[in-house]
Amino acid sequence: MMLANQSQPKDIEVTAPPTDGISDLAFSKTSDLLAATSWNNEVRIWEVMGDGSTVAKAMYSHEGPALTCQWSNDGSKLASGGADNAGRLFDVTTGQPTQFARHDAPIKSLRWIDGPNIVATGSWDKTVKYWDLRQESPVSSVALSDRLYSMDTHGSLLVAAMADRQITMYDMSNPTIPFRTMESPLKMQTRVVSCFTTGGGFAVGSIEGRVAIQYTDVKDSQGNFSFKCHRDGAPAARDSSVYAVNAISFHPIFGTFATAGSDGGFTFWDKDSKQKLKVFNKQPAPISTAAFNRNGSIYAYAVSYDWSKGYTGAPADQKNAIMLCPVLESDIKPRKK
Repeated sequence: MMLANQSQPKDIEVTAPPTDGISDLAFSKTSDLLAATSWNNEVRIWEVMGDGSTVAKAMYSHEGPALTCQWSNDGSKLASGGADNAGRLFDVTTGQPTQFARHDAPIKSLRWIDGPNIVATGSWDKTVKYWDLRQESPVSSVALSDRLYSMDTHGSLLVAAMADRQITMYDMSNPTIPFRTMESPLKMQTRVVSCFTTGGGFAVGSIEGRVAIQYTDVKDSQGNFSFKCHRDGAPAARDSSVYAVNAISFHPIFGTFATAGSDGGFTFWDKDSKQKLKVFNKQPAPISTAAFNRNGSIYAYAVSYDWSKGYTGAPADQKNAIMLCPVLESDIKPRKK
C-alpha cells in the first residue's frame, strides 16, 4: 500500500547483496520478489517482507557477468541475460535455471512480450531476437544499426536504443519491421530507454546528464522535450560536473518517473507538468540501476560502480548495496502545472 503523507522513512538495505557491480534490478509483477544481476556472474532473488526486511531466496549463475533480468507477467519465471551470450530462465516453482537463448555477443537487455512464452533479447551482436520458450530456435531475428545498449516495452510497443544513438520503435503486431526510426534527441551516448507506463512514448537518458521525453506518434511531437539533471553546480554553468543518467523508472500507478545517475543521486519527476517532485540525498557512489515495485510503494536502487570511469576507475574498496526507499504518495503523485 502506498504510504500516505508523513515524514520520510529511512531506506532499508537488502541483505546479502552481490559482491561485484550490480547491473540490473527487477521486481516481480505479482509478488514481493526482487531480482538483481551482477558482474560476478550471479543472479540473486530476495523476498521483501512487510516491514521492508529482505530474505534471500535463490541464486544462480551465468558463465560471465550477468547484465539484465526481468520477471514474466505471471511471476512464475525470471529471464536473465549476460556476457556469456546466453539467456537463462529461472523457474520459481522448481528452483532450476535453464538456457533458452544464444547470441554471438553479450545480451544487454531482455523483455517479455505479451504473455508467458515470448522473450525478446537485445545484444551487442547488433540483433534483437524473439524466442518462443517452447522451442529451441528464435522465432525471428531483427538486424540493428549497432550494438544494443538499452531496450524496453509497454503494451505493443518495443523501443531499442543503440550505440550509434539510433532509436528504433516496433509494434509487436509486426515485430520485425520498425514503424519508426530516429536519432536520439540527445547529443551524447545513450545509457537507458524506458517506456511510459501510460503508453505512447518513452524517456531516454544519456551520459551527458540529460533526459528526453519522446512521443512515438509524430502528431504528438509538440509534447517532446529534454531537460538537464544529475549535474553538480548550476545546470547552465560551463564548469558544472555532468554525470550519466543510468536509470529511468516510471511509476506503475501515477506515470511519474524517477531518474538515477552516476552522481549517486535520484530524483522523482512529473513529465506532464514538467516539474521536479522530490530530490533525495546523494549516495557515496554511483547508482547503477533502479526499479519500482509492482504497486510503486518501494523504489529499489543499487549503489554500485557503473563503469563510467572505465576499468581503471573502479575503486578497490567499493561496497555494493541495494537500498529500498519507501515511496510517499506526496513525493510521487503528479502535481498541477
